[in-house]
Amino acid sequence: MIATELLEKYGALSKSFNKSETIFEEGKSPTHYYQILSGEVKMNNFNDDGREFIQGFFNKGQSFGEPPLFLNRVYPANAIAVEDTELLCISKDNFMKLLSENPSVSLKIIENLAQRLHYKSVMAAEISTHEPEHRVLRLIDYSITYFNFKEDKNGHRIDLTRQQIGDLTGLRVETVIRAIKSLEKKGTLKIINRKVYR
Repeated sequence: MIATELLEKYGALSKSFNKSETIFEEGKSPTHYYQILSGEVKMNNFNDDGREFIQGFFNKGQSFGEPPLFLNRVYPANAIAVEDTELLCISKDNFMKLLSENPSVSLKIIENLAQRLHYKSVMAAEISTHEPEHRVLRLIDYSITYFNFKEDKNGHRIDLTRQQIGDLTGLRVETVIRAIKSLEKKGTLKIINRKVYR
């Protein structure tokens, strides 16, 4: 999202994380802005029973964990590397200086945060009030835009696993599989080589 050269100009350094390694923990104070060079990151929480709730997945070019930087509050979730991941990390002070000296970048950050807020608002309403098929389809439709899924002759390939769809909609994997199969029968989705297309 922010040009690598600009981040490096303000002192950003690259840092590697192994698959399943924690980048930051819920309850800790934020110290850096993070942007993904390669790999994937998820933000999650666990309830008292140990059940995981996924806040979101972030991929190459995306940033994550910014709101606490602006609010001076602790992280509301953990950030975990889903696979081997390389990040650009810039200290909070340098990040704030970058934003104050580059207003166009500030606008991009605002737009990005607004997009995420919109996504969470949409999905919160879907998760609380609708049936599994509707939840899955709504997530897929929103994800096509939000995650920039590519389109080919079969449609948009949904690069989310059944587990990830379940985690993002609050559904069990078995329920997600049944919902996808039902949506395929209705002609709403296609399954080609185990990949879901819309």
